[in-house]
Amino acid sequence: MKKILVTGGLGQIGSHVAEMLLERGDTVWVIDNLATGRKEHLAEHPNLKIIIDTIADKALVEKLVSELQPDAIVHTAASYKDPDDWYNDTLTNCVGGSNMVDAAKKFGVGRFIYFQTALCYGLKPQQQPIRLDHPRNPGGSSYAISKTTNELYLELSGVDYVTFRLANVVGPRNVAGPLPIFYQRLKDGKQCFVTEARRDFVFVKDLARTVVKAVDGTGHGAYHFSSGKDVAIQELYDAVVEALDVPGKPKAEVKALGPDDVYSILLDPSRTFEDFGKIEFTPLQETVSAAMAYYQEHGTLGEYTHLRLQEKK
Repeated sequence: MKKILVTGGLGQIGSHVAEMLLERGDTVWVIDNLATGRKEHLAEHPNLKIIIDTIADKALVEKLVSELQPDAIVHTAASYKDPDDWYNDTLTNCVGGSNMVDAAKKFGVGRFIYFQTALCYGLKPQQQPIRLDHPRNPGGSSYAISKTTNELYLELSGVDYVTFRLANVVGPRNVAGPLPIFYQRLKDGKQCFVTEARRDFVFVKDLARTVVKAVDGTGHGAYHFSSGKDVAIQELYDAVVEALDVPGKPKAEVKALGPDDVYSILLDPSRTFEDFGKIEFTPLQETVSAAMAYYQEHGTLGEYTHLRLQEKK
């Protein structure tokens, strides 16, 4: 049995990781400011403690880490709701993130699990698929800048860490990106839009299972969590229509790529497979159906994206 501190533990990734840790008997403390997390994502459990507060509070972070003495910190907390909200991005992703890293170093936490955006490689990646030796060039978004800043602090700290640079993680509790947007617009009878872009969509529970392995000591340094295959956004939209069984099977309007759009961000997962073993990725339709079932029960939180939305009607 381990003691784990999960930041952002009421969000999509954090809550799934916390559930898996609790299921095997670990003690889990969760901190979340509810910017995008939800209390209903984690049921009451005798080994679970939930703190509703901010990791930007350095004194609070040090108090929690010193009291729990966690074996690992799983740092999923991140600000990403508004691409122009530099204040909250830096407050959570840089100040809060560096508070977590500093506390891990100060109190001798054995492992630190971090999550990085594929946008750290920039809007026009030089490789396809992108290898781990690709230069970081996060200037395309506030989210990428702030997440990369804290990744650099983590590398500087000397703490034993794993960074997962992520493909598009989707499924239940996903509140950002195309899935909640498609769901809400179809539910409201509005036109949906897709571009000719392609993305690698991976199921959140597939990631969570790999995170648990990292908590237990597998891996060190940076990894790509990716299936190694991308699909058209159109295919994702079609899977949403199928899952919802929308009458008339409405077609999405295809739009040209905008200046902030990237045709494909496909990550090379070879090092991940070497160190963590073969990953059986959940099929896209099953992933989308699970997400739609969640939205039908809980609704969405809004149309959030790490980049600017080009147009909304």
